[in-house]
Amino acid sequence: MVNVRFEKAQRWYPGADTPAVPGIDLEIEDGEFMVLVGPSGCGKSTTLRMLAGLEEVNSGRILIGDRDITRLPPKDRDIAMVFQNYALYPHMSVAENMGFALKMAKVPTAEREKRVKDAAAILGLTEYLERKPKALSGGQRQRVAMGRAIVRQPQVFCMDEPLSNLDAKMRVQTRTDIAKLQADLGITTVYVTHDQVEAMTMGDRVAVMKLGELQQVDTPLRLYDKPANLFVAGFIGSPQMNLLEAVAADGKARVGGYEVPVDPVAAQRMTGRITVGVRPEAWRVVGPDAGGLPITVTVVEELGADGFVYGTCDVEGTPSNVIVRISARDSIRKGEVIHVTTDPAHVHVFDTETGARLSD
Repeated sequence: MVNVRFEKAQRWYPGADTPAVPGIDLEIEDGEFMVLVGPSGCGKSTTLRMLAGLEEVNSGRILIGDRDITRLPPKDRDIAMVFQNYALYPHMSVAENMGFALKMAKVPTAEREKRVKDAAAILGLTEYLERKPKALSGGQRQRVAMGRAIVRQPQVFCMDEPLSNLDAKMRVQTRTDIAKLQADLGITTVYVTHDQVEAMTMGDRVAVMKLGELQQVDTPLRLYDKPANLFVAGFIGSPQMNLLEAVAADGKARVGGYEVPVDPVAAQRMTGRITVGVRPEAWRVVGPDAGGLPITVTVVEELGADGFVYGTCDVEGTPSNVIVRISARDSIRKGEVIHVTTDPAHVHVFDTETGARLSD
């Protein structure tokens, strides 16, 4: 097993005004599951394809262990790629698809068959080895694509949005399977997705990207609890964080006529226009006389164990939708006006202009 290092690796497409990836510095630990996440066009797939050798690195370098693989062809990098569209040969059986790369590498037949059977057992594909891809479900095809990568016993797995073609239920099941499989095999893995829920539930660490640049690299929980800037705060979390425009004055954060409590560190740092972030679960519903922010309820999503209230607020600086998580037993109905407040420890404060985090 090995680590992976990007050292100011840059990709600049011919004719483009700016580089797709200006120069990324990232170290992925031995056996780590690293997820690259961000909106479309943020450079995450380009970064992965540079590692796989499918995109040229214009400057900087990439290392796998102590090997500089920047200029090596893909076949010499000892990586295995899992694509979004499975890329299975329709005329071959599952076993033939899984063993094809080994056949091309002239691995002896007995060894090839053993590796295919072992991988099929891990993935629950043993009974499907003689079937063609068209006779499989989307989830089974994705497992075949995983099996084809596993049999090669690579140093690094590269996965480019492998779950995006699956339905919602299958996606949840398959992401659990992939995370467990990677933990069992212990192979260093770089996984690309635009789905932040996927990123949060699968990665040992998550790298959030925007316009080809890393915004924050951290564990899922730290990304959620301490987003480094406004972009990460708005991107990580489902439903997303409530971001309120405020003005700092005398250590207070004022949203219209409402005062949001902030932690002492933020109170000392903030000046002028700031943005205050509150997670849906951080709001507390209070009585109308408690001085809370008034929310007119427009939608109530009841999810069983809990629910989400979506509402509007006439207070200047509040977003078009304010989201509040409630208990499933709270009897809140569409059209009601509720009042919410929060605690300083649950408030995130950012400089509106720079996006930088001001809270502790």
